[in-house]
Amino acid sequence: MKSVLLVLQIVVALGIFNVWILRFSKTTAWRGGASANMKQEFQTYGLPPWSVQLIGFLKLACATCLVVGIWFPVVTQPAAIVLAVLMFGAIAMHVKVKDPVKKSLPAFTMFVLSLAVAFL
Repeated sequence: MKSVLLVLQIVVALGIFNVWILRFSKTTAWRGGASANMKQEFQTYGLPPWSVQLIGFLKLACATCLVVGIWFPVVTQPAAIVLAVLMFGAIAMHVKVKDPVKKSLPAFTMFVLSLAVAFL
């Protein structure tokens, strides 16, 4: 079970790094509304411009803590809980703008995986 949780930690961390570093300025099928990049997505949700940096910092910090948690497990659960809360917020934003369920699937998947890392 411990090996499975370590794999989940890495999967969640890599997923966050992928979205917030590699795909930040790219169009994807998962963006809210008709947004072409992360900044437009936050505008679509009606969030202030500064929230992009705040949420990005929090998600990247938590993803980093999940990686660090491989060697220092004490940071894993708090990071996973914060990520779960942030992913719940992402789901709520998709609902707010009436996106099709398909667009919420990555956030929902990360939400569930984060909860698994935090509580299993």
